Amino acid sequence: MSRKSACLGCFVTMALLVCAATSAPQRKAPNVDGSLAYSHVEKLVGFGPRPPGSSASAKSQAYITDVLKKLGLQVEHQDFLASTPNGPVSMKNIVGKSSQSGKSIVILASHYDTRLMTNAAFVGANDGGSSTGLLLELARVFSQRRNAFTVWFVFFDGEEAQREWSETDSLYGSRYFVEKLKTDGQTQAVKAMVLMDMVGDRDLKLENDASSTPWLMELVRKSAVELGYSKYLAASQKGMVDDHVPFIRAGIATVDLIDYDYGFNNSLWHTSNDTLDKISPRSLKIVGDIVVRTVENLGQKP
Repeated sequence: MSRKSACLGCFVTMALLVCAATSAPQRKAPNVDGSLAYSHVEKLVGFGPRPPGSSASAKSQAYITDVLKKLGLQVEHQDFLASTPNGPVSMKNIVGKSSQSGKSIVILASHYDTRLMTNAAFVGANDGGSSTGLLLELARVFSQRRNAFTVWFVFFDGEEAQREWSETDSLYGSRYFVEKLKTDGQTQAVKAMVLMDMVGDRDLKLENDASSTPWLMELVRKSAVELGYSKYLAASQKGMVDDHVPFIRAGIATVDLIDYDYGFNNSLWHTSNDTLDKISPRSLKIVGDIVVRTVENLGQKP
């Protein structure tokens, strides 16, 4: 074979490779699947009431950990002994971390525990279940995307009061988590924290939370409008006290995505009627889409 024909053969081979590469189907970034999120909620509710230290809580911890590990995330457990009005209670935060490094951190979070109730079987399909199921689905979505940030998926224990809500009897997991962030010198590395709580209501209406970081709340609402979801946003403001508060106090930009109108006059909240039939895969999909778009828009913000 002459040198000229050999070069021609190389050119043809390269052209074929280029054509093959350009014609090959590109891997599409996964979208939020409300049905998959709902299936996680079903699993958690099936364990029964999940107050800290219960057998159902331990089953939930094992389930969350297993899902995160199967997604290839680095999983860390934060075990701590909380001082409560009922005495010391063992609690566990679960953190799934994406593999990226050297980037700012965005935290997506939920609490998975349910309120300790002795007079009712409180399974928390919406309160604790919906946001946790959605967070597991978001872990699937973000673990298969190229993200502008390192994303942490944080599952708080002990959000609920052991007796009566107060500064010291509530938010055990998030308070512990933020103190550890401070100890590890990582607060400055966190670009933003997005908290989800009570996001599965069939009649979805996300609060315009006055206690969230204003610019981040505005970004969430902008993201929802971009997706055509403006009708799911409450117009008037409410000030929420939730797992985002310790982050706010630590100077971390934080937003709380919560529907605090669950049933007529919030009549389903903290009752045995907080069951699977009251929540919707559609609502989980909507909130998940808003979170994804918000993180994408965060990537455009200096």
